[in-house]
Amino acid sequence: MKQRTLVRAVISAVVALAPLASHAWEPTKTVEFIVPAGTGGGADQMARVVQSIIAKHNLMKQSMVVINKSGGAGAEGFLDVKGAKGDPHKIIITLSNLFTTPLATGVPFNWRDLTPVQMLALDQFVLWVNASKPYKNAKDYIAAAKAAGGKMKMAGTGSKQEDQIITAAIEQRAGVKFIYIPFKGGGDVAVQLVGNHVDSTVNNPIEAVAHWRADKLRPLCVFDPQRMPYKQKVTTTLSWSDIPTCKESGLDVDYLMLRGIFMPPDVTPDQVTYYVEVLKKVRATPEWKELMERGAFNQTALSGKEYADWVAREEARHVSLMKGAGFIASQK
Repeated sequence: MKQRTLVRAVISAVVALAPLASHAWEPTKTVEFIVPAGTGGGADQMARVVQSIIAKHNLMKQSMVVINKSGGAGAEGFLDVKGAKGDPHKIIITLSNLFTTPLATGVPFNWRDLTPVQMLALDQFVLWVNASKPYKNAKDYIAAAKAAGGKMKMAGTGSKQEDQIITAAIEQRAGVKFIYIPFKGGGDVAVQLVGNHVDSTVNNPIEAVAHWRADKLRPLCVFDPQRMPYKQKVTTTLSWSDIPTCKESGLDVDYLMLRGIFMPPDVTPDQVTYYVEVLKKVRATPEWKELMERGAFNQTALSGKEYADWVAREEARHVSLMKGAGFIASQK
């Protein structure tokens, strides 16, 4: 018995003292994690959770710093990474502004200017109203918006980006008009709705969940063909899975947003593989799983050719959506 105990103790000591697994390549200095959006929004929150998990679990020898570069609807961040040709010490988390920003502004950038690394998840959008309002479902709210004759205010992140694209789709499908008011990030958008300065938002779950839990906001429907699978109660009576789809509610609009990682152009396969492996470890942690449930994410995760092919298809879909809304830069 004593011998077995001694052997176990020696093995434990060896494991504890072992260095981090070696890689064909790994960072030699601080890694910049660029967020092409403002603070407090979904992308910013996810980037900071990834950073904290990496630090807590010692998944990288070098440190990682999150840097927000939201100027020009995220163009500042994308152009920064595009210009860092061959630099493996810079990564960027993407929203759908990966597509919407160059299409809407004509900025000289395309996702093919970057190197795809990993789809982390897909983010949902929910139609939210202030909890003090009488609307209990999307049908009630759309009826009120029609009756208001175009005076209802919809807040969203940025102009001609995801939130306004969804708003335009609602207008087209439901025959209603909104006054769209852009803000820098989803955190600001949620605060505006809590303060009754606007009538509705189409915020991501993670950007509004704290206000829902506090009974300040009310979700009406989710813009996904399927209900969210999370059944744990968020409020005293409701879970994410209790929120009906917008299509169930008579509003035939759906939209999911990319939360994915890219690197600068001309990095090596070994450098890409390093981050794929690190992010795989991130996604295996309890902290990541808690984030996925708290933010009600669709947990689809892709890398390699599958990821690049998905991005190409999504780009084509955004071209179609934005042409329909009149948001393409070259359109009159």
